[in-house]
Amino acid sequence: MKIHIREIDHVVIRATDVETMTRFYCDVLGCSLEKEQRELGLTQLRAGRSLIDLLQVGGKLDHAENGAPGAGRNMDHVCLRVEPFDADALKTHLTGHGARLGEQALRYGADGFGQSLYLFDPEGNMVELKGPPEAARVTSL
Repeated sequence: MKIHIREIDHVVIRATDVETMTRFYCDVLGCSLEKEQRELGLTQLRAGRSLIDLLQVGGKLDHAENGAPGAGRNMDHVCLRVEPFDADALKTHLTGHGARLGEQALRYGADGFGQSLYLFDPEGNMVELKGPPEAARVTSL
């Protein structure tokens, strides 16, 4: 059997302050609230065709083996595809919302090489905003 992966379905981020994180991902990055299950400590945000799940640290679904925030199993970053990609406009928007910016570079992604910009959410998780692929770039493996 061969598994065929189409796209990322969702990413789960452990959060100590789900409300602040929800405001950041919705107000700054343009996600929308999909579903909220406070009794489980789970908030699901729509990010295009995918979801970003915010899991309350210490909530019903948070596993003890995850350990303290920042010291257990953590993701490296989540990459969100954005179009159009205007680096200057993105930087202005993000810094206007107090986001800490990381490096901008040409990076390889699901559709090939394209510009991307790293930033950090309020709890220090790295987010990559990735633009469309460059049409004429050829790579060798």
